[in-house]
Amino acid sequence: MYDFEIERPGSVADAVKALGQEEAQALSGGQTLIPTLKARLAMPSVLVSLAGIDEMKGVEMRDGALWIGGGTTHATVMREAADAYPGLASLAARIGDPAVRNRGTIGGSLANNDPSACYPAAVLASGATVQTDRREIAADDYFDGMFATALEEGEIVTGVRFPIPQAAHYEKFIQPASRFPLVAAFVARFEGGVRVAITGASNDGVFRWSEAEAALNDRFAAGALDGLTLDGGDMISDLHGSGAYRAHLCGVMTRRAVQAIG
Repeated sequence: MYDFEIERPGSVADAVKALGQEEAQALSGGQTLIPTLKARLAMPSVLVSLAGIDEMKGVEMRDGALWIGGGTTHATVMREAADAYPGLASLAARIGDPAVRNRGTIGGSLANNDPSACYPAAVLASGATVQTDRREIAADDYFDGMFATALEEGEIVTGVRFPIPQAAHYEKFIQPASRFPLVAAFVARFEGGVRVAITGASNDGVFRWSEAEAALNDRFAAGALDGLTLDGGDMISDLHGSGAYRAHLCGVMTRRAVQAIG
């Protein structure tokens, strides 16, 4: 590690002000940032901890949608979203291990946008809205490639608003060393149509599988996906699995999610 200052604001307004300093960086749950600092892959001079901002925490229904504060931990989502949105709660329950779930936050995950993170799939498949200290961003406009988002410098994810689907399921093929998904699919069925989001597979990060959505809108059954394929050349290829393997898993995970919904 190296020397840096840390500030602990108690409100979003104070956090925004602190992040206006030169080389300041927000610290949420720290599950990605702290290892990055240890490896000196990032060296901010000021860390602005968001952990003490109560207005960014909580899970509650607001105007027919489920609002989750950006500073809410995975463990809290797991417990408190179970009745309103069981598919989302199930996703949160399978993130990392207990230590990660009790420290990591939904806002930190979305701001980082790891290509194998779980929450981006739920946000995209749900058609959720990401709320920041400045604006609201639709899920389809938020994700911008691997580790990239629509967030501007110093912008804070203060909350996420999830429409509640008729049914949803997250099917995750776990990479055992990291607990990240090697590939995972989140399928959400709404009255107006089906949304399918895939994480862990693409070099461009989370994406909607539009062909699968069209097939499932015609007939919501696992068999409707027969014959659908994705190009392995666009997929991540590493020691854990080739691009072709990940492309194959996209179909497998989506079929299993549909079968689980029934």
